[in-house]
Order: sequence, then structure tokens, then C-alpha cells
Amino acid sequence: MELAYVDEVGFAQAQPNRSAWTPVGERHMIEARRGKRLNVVGALLSSGGLFAVKLWETMTAMLFAGFLGLLAEHVGKPLIVILDNASVHTAKALRPYLQLLQEQGLTLYFLPPYSPELNRIEKLWHKMKYEWLAFKARDIQTLEEDVDTVLQGFG
Repeated sequence: MELAYVDEVGFAQAQPNRSAWTPVGERHMIEARRGKRLNVVGALLSSGGLFAVKLWETMTAMLFAGFLGLLAEHVGKPLIVILDNASVHTAKALRPYLQLLQEQGLTLYFLPPYSPELNRIEKLWHKMKYEWLAFKARDIQTLEEDVDTVLQGFG
């Protein structure tokens, strides 16, 4: 039996500023930048491993179903997936796929609403996003390389 703490995280070319300083009496202006976003859906496993998939597209219920199938195949034994109540995790379109995955030994356990502190992978995503990756504007290729470096170095 394996536990998997599952969640998604997104990485932008320029991560958001967590704090700033402006002299008294001056207005602080932040330049709005939009760019591609690299999304990662991952599972922090009770055995100590990390299973993650990168996506350049927005996470959907169908992509999430595919991720769960890959995760179940990767683990290869009964699996309890612990996750939040995000709409991509609870969509009606998932139900037929979840039935098939349950027959293969996968069980979903939904955390109470508004309790990210109960999902262990949230701590990993926070450290990755705000401590391990440099706060700098990157081009798309460098962003992906930086994320790959951290994901591959885990464990």
C-alpha cells in the first residue's frame, strides 16, 4: 500500500514578488508581465519518491485522469491518493475513469476544503517556487530547465 499526496503547481517566467520597498511618498509600480506558464502535476509518495508530469497546457479533468493512470502504473501496487477538492479532481467527466482506476487498486481520499496544510506536496511546491528557484525573468527554455533540475534532484 502506498500513499500519494497529489496537487498541481504553476511556474511563470517571472515569479510574483513576495515583497517590495518604495520610499515614502512615492507610488510603487509593478510591471505586469504575461507569459507562458509551465504547470506540474505531482505525487509525493509515502515511500519518499516524487512522480511528476510537466504540462504547457492548462490542467483539465481529462489530463488529470491521464496523470492518475500513469501514477497507478508507476507505483504498481494499491494506492491511496490524497488530494484537495479542485474542480479538475471532482469533475463528473472523471467518474468513468475513476471507476476503472479503482478496479486497479487506486482510492481517492479528499481533504477537507481549505486545508492545504494537510497535503504534504503543498510544502514541496512552496519551497520549490519561492526558495529553490531563483526570482528572475527567464525565457521559456530556462524556466523548464530550472524546474527539471529541481524535480530530478528531489529525493
